[in-house]
Amino acid sequence: MRRCPALFISGPASNSGKTTVTAALARWCRDCGRTVRVFKTGPDFLDPMILERASGAPVYNLDLFMGGERHCRRLLYEAAGPADLILIEGVMGLFDGDPSSADLATRFGIPVLAVIDGSAMAQTFGAVAHGLATYRREVPFAGVLANNVAGAHHYRLLTEALPAGIGAFGWLARDAGVALPERHLGLVQADEIEDLEARIRRAAAALRGFDGHGLGCGGHSPPYGVETALEPIEFAQPEQTPLPSGLEGRRIAIARDRAFAFLYRANLDLLRDLGARLVFFSPLADDALPDADALYLPGGYPELHLERLAANRPLKAAVRAHHAAGRPIVAECGGMLYLLESLTDVKGHRADMVGLLPGRALIQKKLANLGVHRVRLTQGVLRGHTFHYSRLELALTPVAWSQGRDADRRGEPIYREDGLLASYLHFYFPSNPGAVVQLFNPAGTVSAGMAGLPNNHHR
Repeated sequence: MRRCPALFISGPASNSGKTTVTAALARWCRDCGRTVRVFKTGPDFLDPMILERASGAPVYNLDLFMGGERHCRRLLYEAAGPADLILIEGVMGLFDGDPSSADLATRFGIPVLAVIDGSAMAQTFGAVAHGLATYRREVPFAGVLANNVAGAHHYRLLTEALPAGIGAFGWLARDAGVALPERHLGLVQADEIEDLEARIRRAAAALRGFDGHGLGCGGHSPPYGVETALEPIEFAQPEQTPLPSGLEGRRIAIARDRAFAFLYRANLDLLRDLGARLVFFSPLADDALPDADALYLPGGYPELHLERLAANRPLKAAVRAHHAAGRPIVAECGGMLYLLESLTDVKGHRADMVGLLPGRALIQKKLANLGVHRVRLTQGVLRGHTFHYSRLELALTPVAWSQGRDADRRGEPIYREDGLLASYLHFYFPSNPGAVVQLFNPAGTVSAGMAGLPNNHHR
């Protein structure tokens, strides 16, 4: 059993400022000498990039559908060891989705701090806070933090109507200098925001307590209510399940640069734990593949780098040669688009891609699909999520279709071309380690009973 204070940062809706506030709190705690570990709820790649910069530590995803409860417990237990504080950023609104942020907070007994955008309200702030705190009484609720506040007087207007028992944690002023830029899939990647460090520092310094003063460090007191919210929580060590064999010593080359950056840290951890040796390369900059037994092309923003990807003919030829040699390739979303004959961006600019898959894709302004999915492959059941704006035209018959958690979500096709498996799905590897072994080493051995069982990874 490990004990560590924890806080679940949520809000009434997306765009309430959860990521900015979480990053600000993480940096404030770090600057005060605390070891802080941050998690992101749901299948998000972009927010964790920001939160890693703020906290100075790896950020993992917590998702009860993709990873399962035991996996989430393992991640929290491991974080509670070195951490003085655990922060978890929610997804969308507190009660949105199934399972929701509220479900996750309740499952692990972590008190919720609701970030509410107060820019266009006064006393109604209290009604919103009351609704969040009482809609489901079993949800542990710590209090509220006001975002986009005009000043101390505005903050008093917001909080004077708070019902008794709802703590006011403080506020963050309205300031364009701390806002995080966005694009069609969410926040801009951390490495693309040149002044990100300055924005995070400014947000941390701008946090104000209930009295309007900065939070301070060292001997200074935190804002009202935090003391209660940060009572240590017990995190039990879950039962460990042995991992399958089959990837020991296998070299897996993984694309990682600004065009291909959508990588779950838990996926990389699992591959290493399975015995694989990971080597990274850049389709934007490298003219050759590393020597590798298998290739992993994750999602990202290939549409933002069409000219450079198209111009790197040696690397495209190396990918084709890897495939011709019968070596496995796993391509997800943007990685799949890179393997097509051509890709056209939202402005109509077209560029030639690798050409392993007989088809093309066009980026459109309309969202094409979004949601968490499961898919039954010959290797077993894998879970993951999809989020894309592109339309695919591919002259291949799918070998399988995914099934969305929500009944009204359409599935995604899964394509296989010899040793290549491609789909819009971003797979969450810990959902089935046995299936992952077979994806990257079809000839490998898998321990009895491991293939086809979701949520069995020990981390």
